[in-house]
Amino acid sequence: MDCFMTAVDMARLIREGGLSARELVTAHLDRIERLNPRVNAIVTLTAEQAMREAAAADEDQVHGRLRGPLHGLPVAHKDLAETAGVRTTFGSPLFRDNIPVQDEIVVERLKRAGAITLGKTNTPEFGAGSQTFNPVFGATLNPYDVSRTCGGSSGGAAVALACGFTPIADGSDMGGSLRNPAAFCNVVGLRTAPGRVPNRAFGLAWSPLAVTGPMARTVADVAMMLSAIAGPDARSPISLDHPGEVFAEPLGRDLKGVRIAWFRDLGGVPFDRRIRAVVDAQRRVFEDLGCIVEVAEPGFEGVNETFLTLRAWTFEAAFGDLPPAAKAQLKDTIRHEIDRGASLAARDISRAEFAHTAFWQRFQQLLERYEYFILPVTQVPPFDVQQPYISEIDGVPMTSYTDWMRSCYYISVAGNPAISVPCGFTAEGLPVGLQIVGRWRDEWSVLQLAHAYESAAGYWRRRPEL
Repeated sequence: MDCFMTAVDMARLIREGGLSARELVTAHLDRIERLNPRVNAIVTLTAEQAMREAAAADEDQVHGRLRGPLHGLPVAHKDLAETAGVRTTFGSPLFRDNIPVQDEIVVERLKRAGAITLGKTNTPEFGAGSQTFNPVFGATLNPYDVSRTCGGSSGGAAVALACGFTPIADGSDMGGSLRNPAAFCNVVGLRTAPGRVPNRAFGLAWSPLAVTGPMARTVADVAMMLSAIAGPDARSPISLDHPGEVFAEPLGRDLKGVRIAWFRDLGGVPFDRRIRAVVDAQRRVFEDLGCIVEVAEPGFEGVNETFLTLRAWTFEAAFGDLPPAAKAQLKDTIRHEIDRGASLAARDISRAEFAHTAFWQRFQQLLERYEYFILPVTQVPPFDVQQPYISEIDGVPMTSYTDWMRSCYYISVAGNPAISVPCGFTAEGLPVGLQIVGRWRDEWSVLQLAHAYESAAGYWRRRPEL
C-alpha cells in the first residue's frame, strides 16, 4: 500500500472495492509508528478508534452504504480544532488534559463525509507564530531537513502530509498558518475566503482574519477535501451560502490569455535571494500555459499596521480576562500581543479598519484588470528549528516575531483566497512555495490555476528522504 498515493485515487479505489478502509488505515498507522518519532507531527494518536471506524466503514460498504466522498480516508486534525472525546491541548499547558465534548464544524463535516480520524497534529501554543513548538509536545521537525522548522501554525499537519502519515489534513490560517508550513514542507495549503469553511461562533465571530481550510499533497486532493468541508452553517454568522459540492468538479481549464499580476516587492518587503530566485523562475511556466504575466501590485500603505493592530486586538479579546496565574503560563509573544491589544484605543482600531477597507478596495481593483496575483509564500526558506523566529532577512532586521511573515499576512488583510503550491527547492534542498491569490471569494479559479501549474511543474512529486 503506497501511502503517497493521491487522496483522489485512494477514494476511487475504495469506491471500486480495490482497497479497504482497514488496509488504508493500517498502512498509515504503521507509517506513523515508524517515522513519527523522528518528526513529532502527530501528537495524539487515536489508533484503536481509527481501526474500529475503518471496520465499520468496510461493513457499510459491503451493504452498499458509502458514507460520503471521503469514505474510509484517514485524516488528522490540527490540535486547535476541538475533537469530541479526543484530547485537544491548543499546544498550551493550560489545556494539557482537555477533552472536548463536541467537534469543531470542520471535524464534524470530515466525519460526515466518511473520513477516519487518526489523531491530532502539532501546533504552536494557541497557533501563535509560524514555528511549530510548544511546552506540551515540543517541536515538530521538517522532514526535508530535521534540523529545520516546518513552519506553522499548521506545522504538524504539513509534516504529516509530507511524510505520508495522512492523505488530507485540516489547518487554519490568520497570518499564514496554512500557507507557510505548506511551503516549507512541499505540500498544498488553501487559505479559503472568510466563511467558506464555517467555524462555530465564539469571541470575534465576525472577524475575517482567521479561517479554516484544507491541506493535502496535491491541488486536486485539496479541492476534494474542500468539497466536503465548505458550505453554509447557521452556527457561523459569516458562513457563505454556496454548497461545497461545486469544488468536486474537474479542475481543467484553458488558461490562454489569462492575465496575471506578478509581485515586485510588496512595497519594500525583504525576501531572501534564494526565495526570489526559485519563485521568479516559475514565471515562464505560467507563460507556457498561455497566461499574460506582468509585474503589478496594489499599494500596500498601512497594511502592516492594520494586521498587527487587529491581531493584537484579537489576542486581547481571547485572553485578556485570564487570571494572572494562567496568563503567566502563556509564552512571551502571546503575552506581548495581549498587552499591545490592551493598550489600543478606539481610535487605533477605527484607523486600522479604515486602512483595512482601503487596502481591500485597492486589491480588488488590481484584480479587475488581472485574474490572479502571484507572489512567494514565505520571505525565507525553512530556518533552524532552535530559532524561535527570523530576526533579519538579507541584512534587514525584523522588528517582531511575525515580521518575516508579511508575504502571507498582507494577503490575509485583503481576505482573498490564496493557495500555497510547491514551486521548487533551494540549492540546499529546502522546499519553496508559490502563492496564487484569486478574486474575491473565487477559490474555484485559484484551484484551477494551481492545478494547471502543479501539473506543468511537478515539484509535488519530490518526497523527503526521511
